[in-house]
Amino acid sequence: MDDRPGWSRRLAAERDARQWSQADAIAAMRMHADKELPSDDSLLRQWKRWEAGDTQPSAYYKGILAATFGTVTAALFPQQGRKGDGQAEIVAATGLETLDIVSRMQASDVDTATLDALRITADRLASEYPYMPSEQLVIEGRQWLRRVAGMQSSRLTLSQHREILVIAGWLALLVACVEFDLGDARSAEATRKAALSLGAESGHTAISGWAHEVRAWMALTRGDYRGVVAAAQEGVQIAGAQDVAVQLTAQRAKAWARLGDRRQVELALEDGRNMLEGLPHPENLDNHFAIDPSKFDFYAMDCYRLVGEDRLATSLARQVIAAGTDFDGTPRSPMRIAEANVTLGVAAAREGDLEGAGEFGDRAFNIERRSIPSLLMVGRDLEQVLQEMYPKEATTLEFNEKLRAVSGQIGS
Repeated sequence: MDDRPGWSRRLAAERDARQWSQADAIAAMRMHADKELPSDDSLLRQWKRWEAGDTQPSAYYKGILAATFGTVTAALFPQQGRKGDGQAEIVAATGLETLDIVSRMQASDVDTATLDALRITADRLASEYPYMPSEQLVIEGRQWLRRVAGMQSSRLTLSQHREILVIAGWLALLVACVEFDLGDARSAEATRKAALSLGAESGHTAISGWAHEVRAWMALTRGDYRGVVAAAQEGVQIAGAQDVAVQLTAQRAKAWARLGDRRQVELALEDGRNMLEGLPHPENLDNHFAIDPSKFDFYAMDCYRLVGEDRLATSLARQVIAAGTDFDGTPRSPMRIAEANVTLGVAAAREGDLEGAGEFGDRAFNIERRSIPSLLMVGRDLEQVLQEMYPKEATTLEFNEKLRAVSGQIGS
């Protein structure tokens, strides 16, 4: 067992993925420093201590190391920030159970405790997005969206009215995401447009930005890559320097990767990395609409796979799986893990390991919590490699059958 801290193991893995010696890594560090660094001998001794896990880099060196490896500081050196049980948090903050909240919503007057409970409920649902079964989450999300939307006929102050619109906007975004995960693109687009309208009416630019991000995601999965770039640019223009701009930029990078424009991929990833470095650490890493720093590794992994940088893609895929798995082995981010397994499968296939490619493909498609359009999109990347290299092998035929079975769930 390697008992070094995760960050020190990753430093070694990132260096190895680039086939750098420790001296090469130091030379690369210097390119990202804004002032003169100590001598090579001094830095080499420091690097050895970092990789051994004997000492952690200072805040200044953490930033340089993140830039050197094309990631963000909080992904390379993770911070804590996950919330506990959402229902318990609501009760602790407001004293209200779900039935109490619903009964208060049906009253003619809305008080602060009710609005607080609704905000926390919306946050809880968005935090359950990564792992809750889609069929269950879409039902609960729609129920709360109807309840909140119905409150607009209550006696509300102007600030309460805006708060209701904002909560409804977040719920609509969540429901749109889950509807799209289930393969119901028509309903998802209608709900997304409702969220966009709620964002505009409330003047909440983050909600409007996320509505454009969902539009970009939908365009990506149907192969409309120019549409992705357009949606991303429009969303960033509205949202400005808010965290959603990072994800919009990531969608743009993915689109350029599928268009084969390596230069635009690098520019977009660097834009997103710089944005994320300047943002505060999220209070709730689990919320789907918070930019968890580890998401950046997920974005870059996808791009590197598409442009054929298999060593870098493989290294990041392992990081994505590790970051998305709890200590007891429970997947905390199953959809990200599924795409990471596809990445490992593509790399294995390109290296001539057909058996390994098949195993990784099976792992990706055996995860229950899935986004059907996204899984199909990345699954087809693996299918293409298998078809090109092993067109008549049983593994290829079996994987094609899995892909067709999932494809049949679209619109069902």
